Amino acid sequence: MKTMSIIVPCYNEEEAIPLFYNEISKIANLLKTKYKLITECIIVNDGSSDETLKTIKMLAQNDPILKYISFSRNFGKESAIYAGLEYSTGDFVAIMDVDLQDPPELLEEMYLSIINENFDCVATRRVTRKGEPPIRSFFARCFYKLINKMSKIEIVDGARDYRLMTRQMVDAIINVKEYNRFSKGIFSWVGFETKWLEYENRERIAGETKWSFWKLFLYSLDGIVAYTTAPLAIASIVGVLCCFIAIIMIGVFIIKTIIWGDPVAGYPSMICVILLIGGLQLFCIGILGEYLAKTYLETKKRPIYIMKEKSKNEKDK
Repeated sequence: MKTMSIIVPCYNEEEAIPLFYNEISKIANLLKTKYKLITECIIVNDGSSDETLKTIKMLAQNDPILKYISFSRNFGKESAIYAGLEYSTGDFVAIMDVDLQDPPELLEEMYLSIINENFDCVATRRVTRKGEPPIRSFFARCFYKLINKMSKIEIVDGARDYRLMTRQMVDAIINVKEYNRFSKGIFSWVGFETKWLEYENRERIAGETKWSFWKLFLYSLDGIVAYTTAPLAIASIVGVLCCFIAIIMIGVFIIKTIIWGDPVAGYPSMICVILLIGGLQLFCIGILGEYLAKTYLETKKRPIYIMKEKSKNEKDK
C-alpha cells in the first residue's frame, strides 16, 4: 500500500491544531477508503511558547497517524519544513499550514494528478489576496515580478508552500542542505514536473498570522540574495554611472569657468553631492554585506534545526 506524509509546521497554534486535526482526519479516512492510501501527519512544533506541544501530544495519544517533532527553540518555518521532509517516510509528501488557509480537500486532486498524469509535484497558488492589507498585496506582487526578472528560476506569483511531491523530489530537496533556506526557490531549483492548482484566498480558521510586514520583507530579501547575484551587478553599474556622471560634470564646470567665467556654486551643491555619493556607497556596501553575511552563516556549518523531542512512534533515521 502507498503512503502519504503530511508535513505541518506550527508556531503558537494551539487554537488551530484541533480544528486542523478534525479536517485532516476526514481526508485521511477518505484517501484510505477510496485509494488504499495510508496517511501520516507530522506536526513540527517550531519552539512554540504556548500550549501547542501539549495539544499535539494529547491528540497523538489517541491517533497513530499523528506524529510530531519539537524543536529546542524557534528556528523558523523553513527549518520546520526541512525537518518534516527529513523525517517523513511516505511515498508522497505534502506540506501545508495548520491554519486551514490551505484547503485539505485539494489533497485528493493532488494525489490523482500525480498518479494519473505523471507529475512529480502538484503545487498551489492563490489567485486572489482577499483579506490581505492592500499595501501588503502590492509589495508581494512587486517581489514576484522583481525576483523573476533577476533570477534564472521562476517563482509563480501567489505560490504557496502547500504542495504534494513524490519521494524522488523530496529526496532531492533534502539534499539541498544550505542553512539560509528559501523553500519556494528550492522547489523551483530542483526542477521536476509541476502542476499548479489555483484557489481563492481563505481566512485563517483561528489564531493570528506570525508574519508581520517586516518579517515578510526580510524573507523576500533572503529569497533575492539566495537565488540571484543581480544586486551585485547593479551595485557595480551604479558605481560606473556615478564615475561617468562625475567626469561629465567636471568637464561642464571647467568649460563654464573658462569660457563664461561662471563661478562654481559652493557649499549647497557640495553637500548635495556628498550626501548623494555617500548614500550610493552605503547602498552598495549594504548589498555586499548581505551576500557576505549569508556566506558567513553558511561557512559556520550550523545545523538547520535542533530537535528536543519527537513522538515515540517516529522512526529514527
